[in-house]
Amino acid sequence: MKLSPPKVVTYWISVAFAVLGLLSELGILSIIPIASFWLLFIGFVILALSLLIKGV
Repeated sequence: MKLSPPKVVTYWISVAFAVLGLLSELGILSIIPIASFWLLFIGFVILALSLLIKGV
């Protein structure tokens, strides 16, 4: 399996999901009705897929 580096936009989208999940877990951002675990999970999946799929 050959991994490729993610594009900058994809990387920052995954970082944004991770930060939103962290802020939601700490109680700073309670506007988003999704659990913080799922925000972190979505960010990780986006980052993992961008490593596996070339050009994303």
